[in-house]
Amino acid sequence: MSALSQLPKYLILPLAENDLLQAQRLFHGRGHAYQGLHHVTIDWLPPVILITLFSIEPSSEIDKLADYLLSRISSCQSVQLQHRYQLSGPIDIIRGESIQQLIIKQDDLLFNISLGQARNTGLFLDMQNGRNWVQAQSNNKRVLNLFSYTCGFSVAAIAGQAKSVLNIDMSSAALNVGRQNHRINQQRMEKVYFEKLNIFKSFGRFKKRGPFDLLICDPPTFQKGSVDIVRDYPKILRRLDDFMAPKSTLLLCLNAPELNRDFLIDHMAELAPDYTLVEEIKPPEVYLEVEDKGLKILCFKR
Repeated sequence: MSALSQLPKYLILPLAENDLLQAQRLFHGRGHAYQGLHHVTIDWLPPVILITLFSIEPSSEIDKLADYLLSRISSCQSVQLQHRYQLSGPIDIIRGESIQQLIIKQDDLLFNISLGQARNTGLFLDMQNGRNWVQAQSNNKRVLNLFSYTCGFSVAAIAGQAKSVLNIDMSSAALNVGRQNHRINQQRMEKVYFEKLNIFKSFGRFKKRGPFDLLICDPPTFQKGSVDIVRDYPKILRRLDDFMAPKSTLLLCLNAPELNRDFLIDHMAELAPDYTLVEEIKPPEVYLEVEDKGLKILCFKR
């Protein structure tokens, strides 16, 4: 019998009406806290439930799970299944409507989501507390957002009254979504800048544009031809003095399962010793981790 049949007992449903307005993870098996379910996640992206599988499951078990979820969340209009064990991460519509483009809300901010067009949807829900931290820390700060993707951190920084934000990414498509994310939040675009750059060839440009008061660095673990986190993260840390202000703050993110928080702490001690670790931000409680392989978010100050 598939362990998937045991999953409903770990879900707290139905959610309160106000909670249903918020995008959130409903189940996180990737942290190995639930036996036999490390390959499953379930997200609520109102009005869509997205089930993600990292290994194959019988369609009969998926159907049972979809019917259960529909019975408990009455406002759901679509149940979709993503096959992340396949290279492109295709998505099937298994119940309800074919919804591919939507705007979700997390806390007081809005974000564009795309389903079925890429492996990632456009927003990493596990970074919610990190975005909240950035919003609280950004008042009158000049912010540099590296590996900005669709600029979720930038939206949070402007909501927190940042003086300016410079978003850097190699994907024009991601930066275009970032522009849309700022617009749907009715934010002033003259404070926000977007540049398609290879970060590792642009340190001189950052120096000219700086100094910055707050750095956000959230690199992919591995991106063929552009990023290898073990090799490349130290390249950024050793150049901090070139573009960061004397009393600056860093938000350093690490999402490589094989690396623990000491990877960042040790490299900071070696390459940027005048910075002190002041805080570690944990993801929302639903992201239970028993092997310390999940997202790490460390805050340093100089």
